[in-house]
Amino acid sequence: MATAMKGSVTVEGHEITITNPEKLLWPERGITKLMYLEKLLGLAPYLLKYCRDRHLTTIRFPNGVHGKSFYQKNCPEPIPEFVRLAPLDGIQYVHLDSIPTLLWLGNLACLEFHASFHRIGSTLPAEWLIDIDPSLNYEPRIMKAVHLIGEALDKMKIQAVPKTSGATGVQLYIPIAKPYTFEQLRKIGHFLGKYLTQQYPKLFTIERLKKNRGDLIYVDYLQHWYGKTLSSPYTPRAREAASVSAPLEWSEVEAGADPRDFHLLNMEERLRAKGDLIERTPPQSLDHVLSFIGG
Repeated sequence: MATAMKGSVTVEGHEITITNPEKLLWPERGITKLMYLEKLLGLAPYLLKYCRDRHLTTIRFPNGVHGKSFYQKNCPEPIPEFVRLAPLDGIQYVHLDSIPTLLWLGNLACLEFHASFHRIGSTLPAEWLIDIDPSLNYEPRIMKAVHLIGEALDKMKIQAVPKTSGATGVQLYIPIAKPYTFEQLRKIGHFLGKYLTQQYPKLFTIERLKKNRGDLIYVDYLQHWYGKTLSSPYTPRAREAASVSAPLEWSEVEAGADPRDFHLLNMEERLRAKGDLIERTPPQSLDHVLSFIGG
């Protein structure tokens, strides 16, 4: 009977066991578990920034992206002594605040990282996100749609960072200058969504039920809420392309960027060249919009 390969690495003084290092997690890209952990190390300064001080949900794929998967909210056991927890509503969430914790999760084949919209100990949003969700599996108009939303936000004097979800959608990430409530941000999102559907009725919808959307692109302002999550900036995604949720420059949106072009094999090079595009955007005041719409 064959025995599974394993080894260990020591990171920041903590020993982390690596099991089945040669297991293919993304077969189309030839990415093994060991390669994945190496790529996570490169992403760590950026991924940790947006997962630290949050309640983390991961999606695990023990046999790679084509195998069965499951969501993990409660911290897997046994829990290493270096892993910190973030309890909330009876769930023992992982607090992803260190490279050893990230590599431990990577070894467990956590291929996606989805962090809460609020920080640990707070009920207020840490930023504002609008999810742009195509109704079609392949949507060639997605970047045109995001560009139009960017123009609408410009008219509202709001700077946003477009970010691929790593799957089919795109999100608009808006750093905020002061605490707003989820209700206030939802009110602005509804105002924006209604404007877009009125201006471009053949492109946008705010219809929640997918079966009622036809081929329209959904402006999802409802997902941004206490207790919900979206793909964190710089998280890998369990897609054949090994895509990564990547912040974009607006020029890349205008050029029709393909989300599959940003992946585990080229993300480190991109980050070296461009850095964190979210960090470049100053926190936004939304007071003028709330005043206008009666928020």
